Amino acid sequence: MNPAPARPFTEPSTTLRLLDGWSAAGRPLGLTEHLRHHGPAPRPGRALIEAVEEAGLTGRGGAGFPTGRKLRAVAGGRRRAVVVVNGMESEPLSRKDQTLLAVAPHLVLDGAVLAAEAVGADRIHLCVPRTRTALLHALAAAVEERQDVGVDPVVVRLEALPHGYVTSESTALVHWLNGGPARPTSSPPRTHEKGVRGRPTLVQNVETLAHLALIARHGADWFRQAGTAASPGTTLVTVAGAIRRPGVLETEPGTPVGTLLRQAGGADQPLQAVLIGGFAGTWLSLPYALALPFSREGLAPHATPGAGVIAALPNDACPLAETARILTYLAANGAQQCGPCRFGLPAVADDFTGLAHGHATPDRLDRLRHRIGLLPGRGACRHPDGAARLAASALTTFTDDVDHHLTHGHCHRPTTLPVPPTTRTQEWT
Repeated sequence: MNPAPARPFTEPSTTLRLLDGWSAAGRPLGLTEHLRHHGPAPRPGRALIEAVEEAGLTGRGGAGFPTGRKLRAVAGGRRRAVVVVNGMESEPLSRKDQTLLAVAPHLVLDGAVLAAEAVGADRIHLCVPRTRTALLHALAAAVEERQDVGVDPVVVRLEALPHGYVTSESTALVHWLNGGPARPTSSPPRTHEKGVRGRPTLVQNVETLAHLALIARHGADWFRQAGTAASPGTTLVTVAGAIRRPGVLETEPGTPVGTLLRQAGGADQPLQAVLIGGFAGTWLSLPYALALPFSREGLAPHATPGAGVIAALPNDACPLAETARILTYLAANGAQQCGPCRFGLPAVADDFTGLAHGHATPDRLDRLRHRIGLLPGRGACRHPDGAARLAASALTTFTDDVDHHLTHGHCHRPTTLPVPPTTRTQEWT
């Protein structure tokens, strides 16, 4: 579904932590070089949970949940725990997780093993899309390298899953590992209570685990030296769209959106807006968005970092047509298990496509707004919520375009964002 990982880029003023080893060598580090560069991973056991809590590390997969709280919940279970490493990265605009796995696999694996020891797990499942064959081969070699020298006391299994937009959801991973289709399931029970084989299960994004590996080495105070009080540390961001140097960068939360665009080489043409967070994100107009700090608290209440994506939209693109394409993709890539995915999303996508193509009327626009309002909070997963957020932000941000399309019809401006095709048949097993 997604092309090859984007090459990370760095700036002299950037605080590098996750990408430090890659930046120093210009290539991924083998295990021996990795340990020489970062030092051996300590074995703090359950004491790591307290360090992670003090560090204020939050999940980098999109939800931003406190990592220490997750660790403590799984560690408190009555049965032997399991760790699931989420490397699926199903957001089409994001490249940060696959890039991190490609350039710093041992940092992620360090974090997974340390997390397993902290929660008392005896097994780690590293989940990656089966479509990313080159990445799977590289990760298999990294896991084998660690096994050959006996560096890990926990079994690590590399899992190749079917790739779809919702297969990266934590309950979908657990469902697939339990022998079912890679579709999200409703909760309770939550995965930290009853996950893989009914055991307490920690599901963590790969970037989160890489940060955890560095906290174990350097401590909570070191971690908080970067970022903000509410969003400490560093974070990976994918900068995409009409930018001279699209790719993945490591930055401190709180860095203004405009600064991140400049670090990516700046716009290659005049811009009208940015999409923050990816396909389940929020449109924000320029120049307003440029001064906003890229952090959860800095973007609130307008947006969230989501999957860590900033996509730049040029002036000559039609924002309504772009949104309609994304909504059509989201409608085709839901789990198709409940009403919002089966009926609500397709209806919203159809109405929005009609608006973008100049076929809407004020009554149909009112119907579209009503349908958007019915989506959030009604699905088995958060997929409909993200689609509703995107659609609602487009109607709010691009009011002039909405009025133009209602009055004059289709504007015939081009679309530029890379939206995957929607005609494929989704694999779930």
